[in-house]
Amino acid sequence: MKGHKLGYIRVSTIDQNTERQLEEIQLDRKFVDKASGKDTNRKQLDELILFARDGDTIYIHSMDRLARNLNDLLNIVTVLTDKGVEVRFHKENLAFDGKDSPMSKLMLSVMGAFAEFERSLIRERQREGIALAKRRGVYKGRKKALSEADIKNVVEKANSGGNKTQLAKQYGISRETLYQYLKNSK
Repeated sequence: MKGHKLGYIRVSTIDQNTERQLEEIQLDRKFVDKASGKDTNRKQLDELILFARDGDTIYIHSMDRLARNLNDLLNIVTVLTDKGVEVRFHKENLAFDGKDSPMSKLMLSVMGAFAEFERSLIRERQREGIALAKRRGVYKGRKKALSEADIKNVVEKANSGGNKTQLAKQYGISRETLYQYLKNSK
């Protein structure tokens, strides 16, 4: 029996489009995460790893869609190939099945290292750009989620013993944002 053709698709934010990834590949099932790739704690990735069986093939648009650092990339690919699953990276035109030659293992490591290096360069340029924009006075940072009046109200309610989780939901903010507002109000 031939295995399933599975696809793993990841975008970093909810409003990003997943359509361009693997659109030309006929898949039996897709696993789609709308989450950062900075760590491997992703619901659909975990589900994919549990679902995949010996003989299945997993298609991924590119290495950076699976993992942002070399260790995570190597670990995930190893977990899957140890189960008898083939992992194919479309953009890089590379496939790994656990029976790989030393050269293909080297290619995975080198390509993964380049992807990690590229991500580091992008983040460095972003930080430099933000620092320059701040010096010129054109970077104001992220817009506050709430108006000053709403911040005052939510802080007063929280300080009066209001349930912070419920307040965060009521105001449409994360608990982390609520705690930042509380910290900054002191």
